[in-house]
Amino acid sequence: MQFDLIDLALFRDVVEAGSITWGAERAHLALAAASTRIRNMEVSLGATLLDRGRHGVTPTPAGRALLAHARAILDQTERLREDLSVYAGGAAGNVRILSNTNALTEFLPELLSSFLNAHPLVSVDVEERLSDEIVAAIADGTGDIGIVAGTVETGDLETYPFRQDRFVLVAAPTHPLGGRETVTFAEVMDHDLVGLDRAAALQRFLSDRASRAGRRLRLRVQLRSFDGICRLVEGNVGIGIVPETTARRAAQTMDIRCVTLTDSWAVRDLKVCTRGRARLPRFAKLLTDHLLNTPPRGPLHTAAMEPPAAAP
Repeated sequence: MQFDLIDLALFRDVVEAGSITWGAERAHLALAAASTRIRNMEVSLGATLLDRGRHGVTPTPAGRALLAHARAILDQTERLREDLSVYAGGAAGNVRILSNTNALTEFLPELLSSFLNAHPLVSVDVEERLSDEIVAAIADGTGDIGIVAGTVETGDLETYPFRQDRFVLVAAPTHPLGGRETVTFAEVMDHDLVGLDRAAALQRFLSDRASRAGRRLRLRVQLRSFDGICRLVEGNVGIGIVPETTARRAAQTMDIRCVTLTDSWAVRDLKVCTRGRARLPRFAKLLTDHLLNTPPRGPLHTAAMEPPAAAP
């Protein structure tokens, strides 16, 4: 049985993507080459590693055992590369971050810019997911650092307070909800919405909330940014749900109104989670410290946010 690091990284990527096609793309391999490598691994081991179905692939018991070892070996290899790169004239490394929509949009860009400028040989992979998915991924080693909503159960992961924000409704002044001070999500679902792309973690979260209430969101258009949502809201295409920091900033240049959502989930205490700082590669530790020790900038991020009023 002989597996090289490319085999192990490919297998990890395939399992995490749930698809040989997407796993091959992550590993920067042609699909045919990736399929051949997986088959050769199974032949060498003498066992099936993946259950192949119409909707993708899942690891067999043998595959799960291999995945655990592959992650451990690849993590140790990354640490070795970081430690030895110092002697090769520079410190290089890669950090994997999983983040929910709010943190990814409002807080990470500025923090990653300053970190990457200070460490020009380091690269960071950022992936947007739902908070509960992030917890599971950090626990099983898919990512180094997670940023999740404070309400999610994190089990044995180490957690640290990060930022606070809340989601608000944005509406045109002439919209029926534009003159309100507070609104419930149940009321929001009665109106046309401008939302994020259906793959966005926040949009999936809101759709799930609507489904729990036996409703469907009335989405007129879906975009890739909160700024785009605010612009269409200004044109009275529909109403939108965005972070308060985004809404207040957009309201400085757009004719929109910010309305407080009274649902408890609208308040977002964000936290950083890891499997344990001592287990992190060198640059993941440095980035964790940077996230936790860099103070937020501007009055929108530093202003205290009181819990929303109770629903009328």
